[in-house]
Amino acid sequence: MAVNFVPVDRETPNLFPATVQEYLPEDHLARFVVEIVDQLDLSALVGAYAGSGSKAYHPAMLVALLFYGYATGVFSSRKLAQASHDAIPFLYICANTHPDHRTIADFRKRFLEELAALFTQVLLIAQAMGLVKLGTVSLDGTKIKANASKHKALSWEHASRLEEQLKGEVEELMRLAEQADNQPLPEPLDIPLELERREQRLAVIATAKEEIEARAQARFEAEQAEYERKCAARQARGERTGKQPGGRPPKAPEPGPGAKDQVSLTAAESRIMPTAGGGFEQAYNAQAGVDTATHLIVEQHVTDHSNDKQEVAPALERLDALPEALGEVDALLADTGYHSEANLDRCEAAGIAAYIPESRQRHNAPLAERLADDPPAPSGTPTPLEANRHRLRTRAGKARYAKRKATVETVFGIIKQVQGFRQFLLRGLHAVQGEWALVCLGWNLKRLFALKG
Repeated sequence: MAVNFVPVDRETPNLFPATVQEYLPEDHLARFVVEIVDQLDLSALVGAYAGSGSKAYHPAMLVALLFYGYATGVFSSRKLAQASHDAIPFLYICANTHPDHRTIADFRKRFLEELAALFTQVLLIAQAMGLVKLGTVSLDGTKIKANASKHKALSWEHASRLEEQLKGEVEELMRLAEQADNQPLPEPLDIPLELERREQRLAVIATAKEEIEARAQARFEAEQAEYERKCAARQARGERTGKQPGGRPPKAPEPGPGAKDQVSLTAAESRIMPTAGGGFEQAYNAQAGVDTATHLIVEQHVTDHSNDKQEVAPALERLDALPEALGEVDALLADTGYHSEANLDRCEAAGIAAYIPESRQRHNAPLAERLADDPPAPSGTPTPLEANRHRLRTRAGKARYAKRKATVETVFGIIKQVQGFRQFLLRGLHAVQGEWALVCLGWNLKRLFALKG
């Protein structure tokens, strides 16, 4: 039986040249990204260009190129430049032009703050499309590798030992230099060069030790404040009950750096952090607040704190700074890593109901426990701690808190596994904050494209 195949003809030219509008189907993410970028206020970027010199690529095109790249897992400027030659969606976005990798990298670096500021504009467009209205926000963090190796970190103990060794070698070289007139030096030894090399290394070590000392002092001040708060609460509890408080009294913190305190010589603002799969990595802690109704990221920031307890305050500040048109947050879901009385007090002061458990939730709770009646509400005016504890024991509270894992952790999983963003390309806390904003913008554009469908 004869089989009919579609002819494969690579030789016959098209009768009419194709336009970029014919490259893609109507319902394509690249078209959607261009449409969104066309609605953004890019005056801050356009106004930064002078009227002289050679023609520049329009900021709107480069913004769309970066947004689509971060939405589809193409983050490197070299890969973006190559994609403008051999990937049809990128050809469409670039309108058959080909910005080189240096142009793309310089544009991203130069306008990092302006690009990050577009995050809120995209949310406002989503609100105008009727796709977002703030209510319940799920907060979590994920460790993302810094553009540095953990093997290029210098600990306080090793720095002190190495500094002592180098100073001893400098003294020995100076002694040999004094004897050079009377005693020939070993032929390969260049004393000025050796001295310069050691002075440079000593300068690097001194800078690293200053940074470690500064971090240790900041940590001590924070621990001292927490120690004093615990002591005051313990004393107040004893005065209220008339009994000696049980348990061990809090331990006073010790000042000064520890032997294992360290700093990266490549990316000083990154930290050694524990990873979910076990082990440690030179990383940053990327935070995201996700709207549980739409899975859109509505709050994002990066920190060098490996502990999440300190991230509720900045998250609340950023949520409060969002435009009123987006609505108001009425509930915050977070895991036990965010739990503290201070954070619950902050949520209460902001008018937000916190759902933050004191300890890890058990999986596969018994049926009788899951179907149990709601416990009675605390008598009188409950403290934020008591109110949070009661909310999480009610059926409605359990159902609401259960949305946490299905929202923010899903977003992190797709960003890291599907889009493939597992390491920052830029260095420095300020730069990675801007890059994380681009990652979150890429996610939001993909999500809006799915929601509008």
